[in-house]
Amino acid sequence: MKSSRLARLKFFALLFMLPGLAGLIISAMIEVNYLNTLPRGPAPEQLRTEPRNIDGIVIYQTVEENRKLNLMEYSSVGLFVFGLGLGLVYLERWSSRQVRGPAQDDELTQSLG
Repeated sequence: MKSSRLARLKFFALLFMLPGLAGLIISAMIEVNYLNTLPRGPAPEQLRTEPRNIDGIVIYQTVEENRKLNLMEYSSVGLFVFGLGLGLVYLERWSSRQVRGPAQDDELTQSLG
């Protein structure tokens, strides 16, 4: 694999992993904020009837808050896992290039087409 393709693969792995990790950190911060501010019992007058278990403590939030936090958590995990997969492909290609050496790799690429 040419160096430019390898660099591009590394770039895209980081492009997906870092925002995914940032999203997970932000969603954890939001959960801590919810744990400190939202009621521990249902509050129908505020529409806080949706339970969420955070570290064994049940808080009640609105349906919209629940939907947004779930979307953030699941999409962040998806981005991170996809980036991690690309990173593993990058590491495998990088290590095979180190074993063969760059000169052999370029010759193999040229002979294949």
